[in-house]
Amino acid sequence: MTDWPILSAVTFLPLVGALIILLIRDEGAASVRNIRNVALLTTIITFILSLFIWIGFDQTNPGFQFVEEAEWLGGNIGYRMGVDGISMLFVILTTFLMPICILASWVSIEKRIKDYMIAFLILETLMIGVFTALDLMLFYVFFEAGLIPMFIIIGVWGGKRRVYASYKFFLYTLLGSVLMLLAIMAMYWNAGTTDIRVLLEHDFPAGMQTWLWLAFFASFAVKMPMWPVHTWLPDAHVEAPTAGSVLLAGILLKLGGYGFLRFSLPMFPLASADFAPFIFTLSVIGIIYTSLVALVQEDMKKLIAYSSVAHMGYVTMGIFAMNPEGVQGAIFQMLSHGIVSGALFLCVGVVYDRMHTRDIAAYGGLVHNMPKYAVVFLIFTMANVGLPGTSGFVGEFLTLFGVFQVNTWVAFFAATGVILSAAYALWLYRRIIFGVLSKDSLKGLLDLSPREQLIIYPLVVLTILFGFYPTPLIAPTAASVNALIENINASLAAASQLAAVAAQ
Repeated sequence: MTDWPILSAVTFLPLVGALIILLIRDEGAASVRNIRNVALLTTIITFILSLFIWIGFDQTNPGFQFVEEAEWLGGNIGYRMGVDGISMLFVILTTFLMPICILASWVSIEKRIKDYMIAFLILETLMIGVFTALDLMLFYVFFEAGLIPMFIIIGVWGGKRRVYASYKFFLYTLLGSVLMLLAIMAMYWNAGTTDIRVLLEHDFPAGMQTWLWLAFFASFAVKMPMWPVHTWLPDAHVEAPTAGSVLLAGILLKLGGYGFLRFSLPMFPLASADFAPFIFTLSVIGIIYTSLVALVQEDMKKLIAYSSVAHMGYVTMGIFAMNPEGVQGAIFQMLSHGIVSGALFLCVGVVYDRMHTRDIAAYGGLVHNMPKYAVVFLIFTMANVGLPGTSGFVGEFLTLFGVFQVNTWVAFFAATGVILSAAYALWLYRRIIFGVLSKDSLKGLLDLSPREQLIIYPLVVLTILFGFYPTPLIAPTAASVNALIENINASLAAASQLAAVAAQ
């Protein structure tokens, strides 16, 4: 398996599916059915193939595995692919969510279906490429190119304000990434290569680390998104089609956290330590502020979108706690959030497909005629709150435990977000599910269809499974996380010794 280019196969197989769809004539119901079937089959095969990465992954090895190398641009800029414990599970999460997104779009997308499926398959390749790239320029290409299909998905198949939301999403994320490109050029001139493995061992000067850290922060903070550069996300979520929201929350928001773990912490450890209080401050403000904003929303999608911003605040806190518990918690929180938030947007899509409105006031009493829907929505709501026994609890607990070791007050204020999340999540659930079924428009609604059950039930199983048995997500990341923390501590210790010698 290690001799076979499995990472390239998993990364670029969706492009093969997109090419096949491109060759299908877009005429009649048979063509539409073939397009949907090819898209679904491609994503399923990609997911199955990605599982071989998990099966063959050595959990005791903290380094990169399944490494592939080839000449590309010259000048030590090459085609390099590989995964470690930090990136491997994000590849699996991406390939797992894609078939769900295709099935979620089976009925709701009725126009330009061919273009829609091609855009999603291209997006899958670009998202996987971000997590598998071992060359800084290759990473940047995948990272930036992912904007294009999502921009198109929101702008073409979105809601009434889709053009505004798509341009806002594109411009916000592009602006931060321009600064990252300048930082990549500076790193190349300093180290003479864009090989991420070499850069992880390279000792950048302390002054240079500060500017490089800020440039990467500008890109990753927008992608997370962190407060106060989060305002593009609610608009993008509200206007995006259901499957677009699932990928936005499930994968695209994780690119920022992955960037902090892959670049900011290991390559700029001195700057990361200096800016940790700054990150803690923004994270706490983001958790409390966006939770309060979520409390007053009247649109279901917008409420869940602000909830996502709050949960990403726990991720950034855990990462910059720079201890094993905090980093492990941040990774687990990202993986759990990818499942739970994606499921919540799918739940919104279920009722939206029936009623064509996301206004909370338009619903109420759905437990009477949609009991299956009420149960699964409750499970995901509890996971979003962080109830013990769900995957949401494990990530938040580990993150707060890691932050508590660094700063008690930060952990205390961040914990208030747990209370606020319970307030807005239960308020949403009560308004939609409980009460009297008095509205005539709701009385004829049918419960989950077989297709919707096929989409949602696997997410229910994973949410509960990882809540009681988190080892499958924690064990593969442990060796890489421990190595990361050891290298950071070694760099900080060496810098402290140099400072002590200089002071004498």
